[in-house]
Parts: sequence; structure tokens; C-alpha cells
Amino acid sequence: MKKIGIIGGARIPFARTNSNYKQISNKEMMTAAMKALVQKYNLEGKALGLASVGAVAKSSHDFSMARECLIDAGLSYDTPACDIQMACGTSLETTNHVGNQIAMGQIEAGIAGGVDSSSVVPIELKQKLSNRLVQLSRARNITEKFKLLSSFKPSELIPNFPAIKEPRTGLSMGEHCELMVQEWNISREEQDNLAYQSHKNTVAAYESGFYNDLVFSFGGLDKDNNVRPDSSIEKLGKLRAAFDRNKGTLTAGNSSPMTDGASCVLLANEEYALKNNYDIDAFLTHYQSAAVDYKNKEGLLMAPAYAIPKLLAQAGLTLQDFDFYEIHEAFAGQVLCTLKALNDKNFCQQRLGLDKTLGEIDMSKLNVKGGSVAIGHPFAATGTRIVASLAKALKEKGSGRGLVSICAAGGMGVTAIIER
Repeated sequence: MKKIGIIGGARIPFARTNSNYKQISNKEMMTAAMKALVQKYNLEGKALGLASVGAVAKSSHDFSMARECLIDAGLSYDTPACDIQMACGTSLETTNHVGNQIAMGQIEAGIAGGVDSSSVVPIELKQKLSNRLVQLSRARNITEKFKLLSSFKPSELIPNFPAIKEPRTGLSMGEHCELMVQEWNISREEQDNLAYQSHKNTVAAYESGFYNDLVFSFGGLDKDNNVRPDSSIEKLGKLRAAFDRNKGTLTAGNSSPMTDGASCVLLANEEYALKNNYDIDAFLTHYQSAAVDYKNKEGLLMAPAYAIPKLLAQAGLTLQDFDFYEIHEAFAGQVLCTLKALNDKNFCQQRLGLDKTLGEIDMSKLNVKGGSVAIGHPFAATGTRIVASLAKALKEKGSGRGLVSICAAGGMGVTAIIER
């Protein structure tokens, strides 16, 4: 088996929905991020083993988005590509997909990435109207066409707008997370404190120059436009509940915002890196996913609490054996629920079948370069954003190990270990 080296990453600044990228498509954003990566590593005109890219909200005309983006970004036409979708875990899954092919010796190097826009969204026709238009295109004469048009109803023109709701419950992700924080007794103060730390860490990372070779200017932005240098516990505490006006604790301040953006990473085996004079930031060593019955038994975003124990068992590690923890902040409450569950005796014994709890983590090691509450969360782009920044943090440290955990819609979770 070949080792999976993370050469490095590139992304465009993440932008709040309906701001800088409000008329820019997924394809344009993904191409911009990939072009930055291509130029960063002098890949113009070169063929790689694979480009694996995904988006959650994707238009039907982007059925081959990965392929089109890699060509526009300057890679050789000889590079194959595929599109993957796994909700918010999409680009961690594309990283695993490319990584597996490297590990198996099927390819030497590849690009993984993800992109999403909540500004430019696919809007569907009513199924009746869609069916009628298909029949109309196949009508053999004027009589058939007139018959079809005469049965048309104006109500059929009302489009179907995408909604961020679980189809089996009708609840939004935020509403599900409200149920979770109530079950786990997570306070508003705890959530606001984590959100404040997310902004504080992101600001510090930008000021130190950490993102200088990871984030590339695009659409009038040089950095993520959701980051609040003036954020404070007091300001966060004044915000109204966003999902449950009566007893809710989730707000716009302690939840990740609707965001547009794209990110990608270059992966390769050691031989390819040596041959091309690339330094390897870190290695992807383990990956695990999990899913839960969120309708009947478990919180929608609790799957990482099931994936992490599987990951640790696979690697022969404890929860404390890490220098960095990158836990995606879909909501500050989700992060806190996951961590509380892993240190809860009943949860670990009854739901995970463990002999004891996994324990606590050192919170000073959590999302040290900022998290999704501050940076933003373009659904499919978050995974490779985290992989690139964690790998660089490990490179700067010189050695160490990082845990990645991402919750995803549909009651799923994806996790990984990155080491140097």
C-alpha cells in the first residue's frame, strides 16, 4: 500500500450567500480554486490520475462538473474526473476517494475538491410541467401540440425551490440541532463561547499569514467575508434565537452562515512528490464514516460520535492522542453535543457498546485556525478546506496528528486522521 501524501491545498475566500458571489456558479468557483492549485504547483498542461469533485446543490447542466473544471483550470485533457455528493462530507469523501486510488497504486496523484453556492441554486420545474414539455417536444403534429397546451394549468408554472430540510422529518438542520442541544443540555453560553473562539482563532490565523498560500483572491475578496474581528461574547449574547423563538439557543452568531465557496487539495504518493520536488505537508492515514437513524433513535448530526470510535479503534488510538482537532462547526451546539456524548458513560456503553467513555479533549487544540462558524460553510467545500489547513498546521509544527470530524445531512458523519 502506498502512503497518501497531502501536498497542499487552495481555495477561494468563502463568501456569505448573496454577497460577492451572488451571480457566480459552482463551476466558476470550483474552476477558480482548482486553477489556483494548478498554478501553485505548476500543473499547467499536466495529466493527473484523477480529479474528484462534488457539490450538494448542483444544477443538472453540471453533470460533469469535475471534468469541465479541470480542463478550464489548465490540467491536461488526459486527466479523468468524477463527481461525488455526500452532503456536507462531500469533499472529505472526495479526498478519501482519490486517496484510496493512490494507496492501491492505481494512480500516483490526484485532486480532490468541493464547491457549493447558496446564492445560485437549481430551481426545478413542477413534475407535471416537465412531463408536459417532454410530451410537447415529441408531439407529431399541430393537433397533438394544441391538445397538450390546452390542458396546461397556470399553477404548473410555480417552481420548486430547494429547501434545506430533511425529507423524512420536514425539519431543517437547525431545528434538528435545537433538539440535540436540548437533549444534551448544552447552554447558550457554551455555544456563544465556542463561536467567539472560532472568530478569534480565524482572525489570528489571517493576521499571522497562515492563509497566505491557502486562500486566493476571487470575486473582489481577499479573505472570508463572514469573519468578525470585533466579535465578542456580549454581542453574540444579544442575538435572537434563529430556529426556536421560545426556548431556542441556536442563533445566527453560533451557527455557520449560508455560504458560497470552493476548495481543493493535491494528493500524491511519496514517489510522485519526490519526482516533482513537492514537499508533503502530512499524510492521510485513516478514514471512517457512519450513519444514524435520526428519525427514531438519534440526533440528526450525531453520526460523528459513532464514526470517531470506529476511527480510533481502526488506528489503535485514544481520543486524547491528537495535537489538533478539526470538528466542523455546522453549529457550535453540534460540536459540543458530539464532545459531550463521547464523554458520557451511558452513551458510550449503551449506544456505542464500549466499556468506558472516550473522555474529554483539550479544547485549546480545537479548530485552532478557525472553524466554520467564522469562516463559513459552503457545504461540499468544507472537507478539503479542513484537510488543507490541518495538513499545513501539522507541517508548521513539524510532527503530530490531527482528527477531522464532519457532520452531514441525512444523519451521516465522516471522520479522518491526518499525520506528519
